[in-house]
Amino acid sequence: MKRTKLKLYAVLAALGAFAVLLPITVIRAQSGDVPAAITKLENDGVKADLAGDKSFTEKYVADDWVGCDSSGKWFTKPEVLKMIADPKKNKYNSEKLSDLKVRVYANGNTALATYTDSYDAIVAGEHRTRTILTTDVWVKIGSDWKQVSSHSTTKK
Repeated sequence: MKRTKLKLYAVLAALGAFAVLLPITVIRAQSGDVPAAITKLENDGVKADLAGDKSFTEKYVADDWVGCDSSGKWFTKPEVLKMIADPKKNKYNSEKLSDLKVRVYANGNTALATYTDSYDAIVAGEHRTRTILTTDVWVKIGSDWKQVSSHSTTKK
């Protein structure tokens, strides 16, 4: 009888330990997928820039997004969409990301992407060839990732 109780307690203890560790494993597995998802989104954003395609901004930029460009000017999503719609004054000739790093927070629902962006573009009618440092904030809203903020500065 004692042996049976001892085995039962051992099984229950093992199950309890497994139950405690399971959520940690699940969170790690989910957050392990987040850097790959955000990396893909950042690279898809470059493809959209080069193609002058507004669908990326419409789908993946939050409606209340704000961003600051390397000139120190704030933009909203409607302003960016208006710029994309005017390719004579706003067009990317080349763009390349490097040093992309993604950090994950809030149980895998928030991510920061930091990277170096080198580009040649016409922005608001002004030709720019720059290398900038950027931080993008991504939040999972429902089942979709949305960029909620972006900030850039010129690399010195």
